[in-house]
Amino acid sequence: MLSERLGAYARLMRLDKPIGSLLLLWPTLWAAWIAGAGSPEPHIVLILVIGVFVMRSCGCVINDFADRDFDPHVERTQHRPLATGEVSVREATGLIALLALVSLVLVLLLNLLSILLAAVGLFLAASYPFLKRFTSLPQFYLGIAFGWGIPIAFAAHLNTVPLSGWLLLAANVVWAGAYDTFYAMVDRKDDVRIGVKSLAVLAGRRDRLVIGICQALTLLILGVVGFIEQLDYYYVLGLSGALAVAVWHQYSCREDDREKFYKAFLGNSWFGAMVFGGLVLAYL
Repeated sequence: MLSERLGAYARLMRLDKPIGSLLLLWPTLWAAWIAGAGSPEPHIVLILVIGVFVMRSCGCVINDFADRDFDPHVERTQHRPLATGEVSVREATGLIALLALVSLVLVLLLNLLSILLAAVGLFLAASYPFLKRFTSLPQFYLGIAFGWGIPIAFAAHLNTVPLSGWLLLAANVVWAGAYDTFYAMVDRKDDVRIGVKSLAVLAGRRDRLVIGICQALTLLILGVVGFIEQLDYYYVLGLSGALAVAVWHQYSCREDDREKFYKAFLGNSWFGAMVFGGLVLAYL
C-alpha cells in the first residue's frame, strides 16, 4: 500500500526522529542571526531551515545505504528499513536523488557563493558515512558536515564568510565530537565486534574526559565569537545555560548506561537552543 511505502521512506529519512535535524538547525540559526546582526532575511532563513531538514533526510538515507551490511548486526539499527529489506537499494538510491534535487532547487534561490558552498556540503554529507571504515575520528568530520549550514548562512547574507563564521564552524566540529561520542557510546560494544571505528571506541574508559574537553572547547570558541561580535551579557547567559546542560550530561553519564548515553545525545538540542536563545536576546 502507498501509505506503507511512504511510512517506510519517512522512517528511512528519520522524520520520526527529529534530533538530527535540530543538531543541524541550531548552528545554522546561530550563523544566520550573527550574519544578519539579529535581523536575518526571512526568505534566507526559510530556505536554510527547509534545506536543513532536506539535507538531513538525504544524509540519513546515504548513511543507511552505506551501512546496509552493518546495521543488521547492531541492536539499535537492525530494524531500519534498508537493514530489514523493507526498502530496496534501488528505492533508496532514487530517494537520495530526489532529495538532492530538492536541495539544488533551494540553493539556486541564493547567491553564487552559497551555491558553491552547498556543493561542498553535499559532498560532505555523501562522504561522511564511509569515514567510519577508515578513521576513529568520524565525529569531527560529522561536525563539518552538520555545521556546513554556517558558512552558507554567512555567504547568503554577506556574500563572504568572515572569521566569526569559521570559528562557529570550528565550535560545531568539537561540539559534534561531544554529542556524537555520546551517540557512539550506545553502540560501542557492537561497533567493536563488527569493526566500526569511532571516537567512543578510541577513547574507551576516557570517553567522558574526551567529551568534556570537546564541550569546554565548544564553549571557549563560542565565547571568542561573542567577543569578536561584541555580544552582551545575554549571550553569556546563553552560554551559561549551555554549560549547565554539558555539566548535567557529564553527571548523568557517570555510569555505563546505554540509555543515559542516548538521553545525553538527545539532550544536546538544549545545548544548541541555549546558545541560540542567548544570541536572540543579545540582539534585541
